Amino acid sequence: MAHLYIFGTIFFTVYGQLVIKWRILFHGHLPDASAEKIIFLLKLFLDPFILSGFISAFVASLCWMAAMTKFELSYAYPFMGMTFVVVFVSSVFLFSESVTLYKILGLALIVLGIVISSRG
Repeated sequence: MAHLYIFGTIFFTVYGQLVIKWRILFHGHLPDASAEKIIFLLKLFLDPFILSGFISAFVASLCWMAAMTKFELSYAYPFMGMTFVVVFVSSVFLFSESVTLYKILGLALIVLGIVISSRG
């Protein structure tokens, strides 16, 4: 049951990253002019989906605090590396982002690190 807190942290972190990327793709690029940048960022901030991403980050923090009551930080924190894996795989399917050998190798090293560190 306690591992659900770690899973919740990962889930809500990933959700926030993906939904913010999705909505930024919808709104377009950051303008060059300073005043336009501020207006653009405020418009992004007020987007309901982006707000849900911020709320998701808050919920992930609550899950993390709960996880910290159950696990040592040195045990739980490596699992956060799974966010890299899930975001990468999701971004390939949702946003058609590129897959390279270096990205695959990097993710494999992250997973290997998680496996090794979770054993001790």
